[in-house]
Amino acid sequence: MYGINGLVYIPDYLSMQHHNWLMAQIDAETWDTSLKRRVQHYGYRYDYKARKVTSDMHLGPLPSWLARISTQLTNDGFISAKPDQVIVNEYFPGQGIAHHIDCEPCFGEKIFSISLGSAAMMTFKKPDTETVELMLAPRSLLMMYGDARYHWKHGIPARQSDKGHKRDRRISLTFRRVTL
Repeated sequence: MYGINGLVYIPDYLSMQHHNWLMAQIDAETWDTSLKRRVQHYGYRYDYKARKVTSDMHLGPLPSWLARISTQLTNDGFISAKPDQVIVNEYFPGQGIAHHIDCEPCFGEKIFSISLGSAAMMTFKKPDTETVELMLAPRSLLMMYGDARYHWKHGIPARQSDKGHKRDRRISLTFRRVTL
């Protein structure tokens, strides 16, 4: 999709009721404020500096409100083994995340991202070739595997608006399967 093999975008993956319920669940949890943006880790903690996950970083099973989505991804046929690690990222206008490829030895072949709150533009870059932009709408699901997972970097530019759309608070839920 969008000229990138292994990139799947599904708008309206979550109902509005589920979206609003998730936002309330997330806001009731404790935030890690050690980065430029607030994050929450579930299943396993990810070490951003060392770029790794080890067995001693296991935090326990996903809470039921995230396990429900992990099960849904499996039941919908997107992945055979349920994701067991989730990072919740919070972005305010002007915040983003640098272009990156999710840790290859840490996580399995498929990465899932669910967008909540505000829409934001994600850009995909392939070294020395091209850039592809994709507006991520609230309640949408983004799946990356194959080329999209391993050969394209993805990021959210740090800016106030995207093509005339003013950003507001955005939450992303990134689901992955840890490979130890």
